[in-house]
Amino acid sequence: MLEVLEPGILTTIQDAGRPEWTHLGVPVSGACDPWSLAVANLLVDSDPGAAAVEMTLVAPTVAVVESGVVAIAGADLGGRVRETGRRLLPGHVHRLEASTTLEFSGPVDPTIGSRAYLAMPGGVAVPNVLGSASTCLSGGFGGMDGRPLRRGDRLAARASAAPPQDLDDRIWSVPGGFAPASDPGTAPVRVVDGPHLDLLDGAVMDALIAGPWAVDAASDRVGLRLTGPDLAGRAVGRGSRSSWPELLSHGVVWGAVQLPSDGAPIILLADHQTTGGYPVVAVAIAADRPRLGQLRPGGSVRFERTDLETARHELLRQRELLAAGAAMLRETARWDELWRSAGG
Repeated sequence: MLEVLEPGILTTIQDAGRPEWTHLGVPVSGACDPWSLAVANLLVDSDPGAAAVEMTLVAPTVAVVESGVVAIAGADLGGRVRETGRRLLPGHVHRLEASTTLEFSGPVDPTIGSRAYLAMPGGVAVPNVLGSASTCLSGGFGGMDGRPLRRGDRLAARASAAPPQDLDDRIWSVPGGFAPASDPGTAPVRVVDGPHLDLLDGAVMDALIAGPWAVDAASDRVGLRLTGPDLAGRAVGRGSRSSWPELLSHGVVWGAVQLPSDGAPIILLADHQTTGGYPVVAVAIAADRPRLGQLRPGGSVRFERTDLETARHELLRQRELLAAGAAMLRETARWDELWRSAGG
């Protein structure tokens, strides 16, 4: 059991989201970095899509009301136990003692990552709404009453756990693994052609790939607003901006790169609206969504054109890495149990 003392900038409860309701205009929501959500949950032997605490840049300060364990994954936001100074590193499980305090000093490296996830055994115990515990900020439901966490909120684990004292040795370590918070702006985000690219001048995609792009301060969980080359002029060629294509509203997805008439692209994130009227020039592949979710205002991003076959391959590879990590953790737990039963 944890109690929020200071809530941080934007701290919400998120799980894998509610994709089954987009036909009714309900945003998917869910974790902006689904990889780190899964890693944190697997470390405490929870379902990879279980509800966890998503912390953004300035994380909350929380009191430990009852002893237990948590896992942290994603960006290193400088977590530590106030009373002892013990660091709470991402990719680790941490045993917490009652009457202690968890605090976060801020990102250890201001150029790396923006979001971290705190998981509890079985997931954070909040009601499901439309099949998900995720906070839908625009709708005001899910999570903790549809809002960010605030002072006095209490977070409990769905499952009780009495782990061994040496559980701190349990870490996420998969050879060849994927770490979206390690350097989200270095490798390019891979995109496939969008459905409206043929309505625009062919130079638009070339300019998008050429970049570079900076993440605007107006970015949020709905989308990343980018600043860089003026794509509007490229989109209409030598014509006037009045020749901008007029579209009926259409369905949009996580990772869609929309192009408003001002020429500044918007990449949709987890809380994106379900329909839009801007042309979609490209779509980020699903395997690179976690890296998009770790970008921060002032950060930079580049794009690389790819194809659907590569997109599928990379998503399957990511799922295989998660499965391999889960198997390694189960094997470690099994050996720990055998060792204890043998009197080790």
